[in-house]
Amino acid sequence: MKKACKNVKESQIEMTELVLPNDTNQLGNLLGGRLMHWMDIAAAIAAQRHTNRVCVTAAVDQMEFHHPIRLGEIVNLKASVNRAFNTSLEVGVKVIAENQLTGESNVANSAYFTFVALDELKNRVKVCTIKPQSKEEKRRYKEAAIRRKHRLAGIRTGGS
Repeated sequence: MKKACKNVKESQIEMTELVLPNDTNQLGNLLGGRLMHWMDIAAAIAAQRHTNRVCVTAAVDQMEFHHPIRLGEIVNLKASVNRAFNTSLEVGVKVIAENQLTGESNVANSAYFTFVALDELKNRVKVCTIKPQSKEEKRRYKEAAIRRKHRLAGIRTGGS
C-alpha cells in the first residue's frame, strides 16, 4: 500500500453562501443547478488541497435533495476527501441550510464527487493516499471503495 501523504482534516473545507433572489426559482427555493455548482466548487477545492494538482470532476453520485433551501437562508457546504485511489479520489459533500431568523438548520443535500488529478499537460497523475483517523473517517473510507467498485461496474447505489 502507498504511504498516506495527508490526513483527512488537511483537505477538508467549509464554504458558506447566502441564497439571494438571483439564486432562486419561482417558488423562492434555491435552484438545484446553483447548489450543484457550489457543491462542485467545494469538492474541487478539497480534492485540489489533497493532491496539490488541478482536479476535474469525473462523476457525481447520489445527489440527494432532502429539503428545499429558501431565499435568505445560509448554505454551509462541507467537503471532505473520503478516499484516494490511483489517479482519482472521492469527495463527500454535505450541505446544511440555516435559517438565521429561526435558528433552525438541517441537512438539505449530500453527494459524492469523483475527481481525477491532472498534470501540467492535462494527463492523469497518481495521487497519494489519505489516512483516515476517526471512526467516521474510517467508515467513509471503507464505503468509498464500495461505491467505486459499483461505479466501475456500472451499478447504481441508493441512499446516503
